[in-house]
Amino acid sequence: MTDALTDESLRDPDSGSSAFGVVYRTYASQVLGYFRARGAEDPEAAMQEVFLSVLPRLNSVTGGSDGLRTFIFSVAHARMVDDHRRQSRTPAKLPFEPGLDGREDPSAEAEALERIAPREIVGLLESLPDEQREVLSLRLVAGLTVEQTAETMGKSTGAVKQLQRRGILKLREVAAVKEYLQP
Repeated sequence: MTDALTDESLRDPDSGSSAFGVVYRTYASQVLGYFRARGAEDPEAAMQEVFLSVLPRLNSVTGGSDGLRTFIFSVAHARMVDDHRRQSRTPAKLPFEPGLDGREDPSAEAEALERIAPREIVGLLESLPDEQREVLSLRLVAGLTVEQTAETMGKSTGAVKQLQRRGILKLREVAAVKEYLQP
């Protein structure tokens, strides 16, 4: 195959696409192997870039198959250097771990519980009907999920959600009245 890659065959305008086909078939697997061995991020894309760069200059190559091989691998080396530079500038890709993400904001309930003294919480909860007080105690104080709360109380998850919603609305009313009455 390399016998067909003479200076004359590469310069012959009539053999343009067929010469490129011979060049591609001869060197593509070697260039691809070079990129894989050197750790290119996308070896196939880098190989295609090499041959896209080689094609327009194919008729200016001298030295027969040795000159062509040198030219192809000098282009491949330049692409490899570019790839390594790009990889070194690209930040490392790490998987997202929610437990390590410190940007999470606390829930409104958690924030409210932090601001209110324990006696005030007990006082506010006492203003609620028994079931609402129990749901809010299990959900907010004990930290149970809706499903766990429902199982503990022997109720459906829908009933627990409704009791929680009503309890929070009632607490908001009581807290708003309390703020209004304070000097």
